[in-house]
Amino acid sequence: MKTSILWGLVLLNVLLLTAFVGRITGSDAAVAQSRRPADYVLIPANIAEEGSSAVVYMLDTTNSVLGGMVFDDSRKELNTMAPINIERVFQAGDTVQTGGTNTRPGTRRPTVGGEKQSN
Repeated sequence: MKTSILWGLVLLNVLLLTAFVGRITGSDAAVAQSRRPADYVLIPANIAEEGSSAVVYMLDTTNSVLGGMVFDDSRKELNTMAPINIERVFQAGDTVQTGGTNTRPGTRRPTVGGEKQSN
């Protein structure tokens, strides 16, 4: 019986050594680096005027995702909002035009630095 326990421990050590060497060398090391935990920014805020409800916004800066959680006191439950991909929001914002360059017919552009106005 002692020899079977000894051989079982030897086999277990060989298996652990193989797993350890496999983690250090090979493609598993590159995969482990890509799976590192994300960086988060947590922002608390009140959403009700009387201050009875509060929300915590969670910004995942590594994956560019915004989410939030609210604790409902009356129901004693935690509600979560669907995650928002903020890269898509910012890309959509690039197409929005700010005022000042497009004018309606018959209106004048404001002068900038002594430019002459033209119609």
